[in-house]
Amino acid sequence: MDTISTSTLPWLLPLLILLLLLPILSLQILLRTKRKKPNLCPKLPPSPPRLPIIGNLHQLGKLPHQSLYRLSQKHGPIMLLQLGYIPTLVVSSAEFAKQVSKTHDLHFCSRPRSPGPRRLSYDYLDVAFSPYSDSWRARRKLFVSELFSAKRSKIFMRAREVEIDHLIRSLCQSPPNSAINFDEKIFALVDGIVCRVAFGKSYEGKQFKGQKCQEVIGETIKMMDSFSAENFFPSFGWIVDLLSGHRGRLEKCFGNLDEYFGRVIDDHLDLGREKLEQKDQDFIDVLVGLLKDDESSDFRFTKDHIKALILNAFIGGVDTIAVAMVWAMSEVIKNSHVIEKLQEEIRSGLGKKSAFDPNDLSNLKYLKMVVKETLRLHPPAPLLIAHETLSHCKLGNNDDGYDVLAQTRVLINAWAIGRDPNYWKNPNEFFPERFEDNDVDFRGQHFELLPFGAGRRICPSIGMASSTVELILANLLFHFDWEMPCGMRREDISMEEEGGITTHKKAPLCLVPIRYDLARVVR
Repeated sequence: MDTISTSTLPWLLPLLILLLLLPILSLQILLRTKRKKPNLCPKLPPSPPRLPIIGNLHQLGKLPHQSLYRLSQKHGPIMLLQLGYIPTLVVSSAEFAKQVSKTHDLHFCSRPRSPGPRRLSYDYLDVAFSPYSDSWRARRKLFVSELFSAKRSKIFMRAREVEIDHLIRSLCQSPPNSAINFDEKIFALVDGIVCRVAFGKSYEGKQFKGQKCQEVIGETIKMMDSFSAENFFPSFGWIVDLLSGHRGRLEKCFGNLDEYFGRVIDDHLDLGREKLEQKDQDFIDVLVGLLKDDESSDFRFTKDHIKALILNAFIGGVDTIAVAMVWAMSEVIKNSHVIEKLQEEIRSGLGKKSAFDPNDLSNLKYLKMVVKETLRLHPPAPLLIAHETLSHCKLGNNDDGYDVLAQTRVLINAWAIGRDPNYWKNPNEFFPERFEDNDVDFRGQHFELLPFGAGRRICPSIGMASSTVELILANLLFHFDWEMPCGMRREDISMEEEGGITTHKKAPLCLVPIRYDLARVVR
């Protein structure tokens, strides 16, 4: 069983000090339990044994999705954990995921209130982390209509082409036979794409309180990932966060982020800035327009709303796409039969053309299988974003189901579902051919494959994310052959994970790009 080390949770030492107050805390828990105890005795899902005060926190481990998967193999596909003061339902099967995300979606569609997301989203003015409400629905509608509209899609396609071309030229100019850090290249590429779509230009290299914009976003993602004692012990956890330095780090991160987003908005409010036609306006131009016309929105729109929505564009756009791309390339390079088959499809399908067009993607069937298989094995957010129940609900059979009480935190383990042998043959093997005669997709209708979630809280950028991974992967495999650095073999590529909201490869992927002779394409 995995355990939490002090290096994993920096607040554990201050927490141990506070355990000296054990009698008072125990009394408080008893009083809270009595207050919340319903009149009827509910039938709760099975639970692993728990410790006093911390409950099941010690069983999360460094990679919670893997620890919870192992617990589910012993206690079942639906189990109830007590994480500190917080009752947490863990779902690890497609059947129960369907009930949570579709059958009883309205009961499970809210978000828990967590100190990190609350601060960084300007007190829940965003879409991803905000609890369910009418104002959330209005913000989501605006977010989808403006960032993922057909008009924005054309701007997005142009931005992708520009940034991908820039990456290819950069790789062509790298010294012969020299290895590159693939992770860094891809994160810079995706960051450039999102910046062009959202901001109209890249802020690469610019400093904000001594940090580059990429560093600001990177630190923000880490703070979203990091454990907060207040998240599990709302009544006194803030003291632990204060003593451990977590709260100070969060405030510093917020200050840098606020300056970064404020600078971007001020650039767009600049009266001397050239006025763009509507078709050329970026995402911030549209949002800034709402500041001047509150009647066009269903809620009072402020600069903080803009900043919170920018945060979602980066968290959902940059990190998840880049993570998926790194995992895809790692699996393709590691499995020689896959890269041979994939490059053959890409290069032969292009015919006599010397450049790859996004419209060519529809003909690349094996490429789509590779991306599906990557998202099955390596969902960027393996536990998705936590849900919270709005009201009491019953899961399972009506006569013999489990009660889920209001304000229960809910985790859907997409990583475990994607590796469930009940749905997938040889689930730990990277085998894209499994999708050859299989119509299972990741758009929220097939619950055995849920990298983007489903229901009201489904990720709105599914189409953009999947097509971007396909386009980047196709271009890189078309223009280059890829070799391992000197002394390494394909089998040596580490697939070890590093935990968080999004799961990165622990070791960076280092590869040697070899320019492909386009003359060989013409046969």
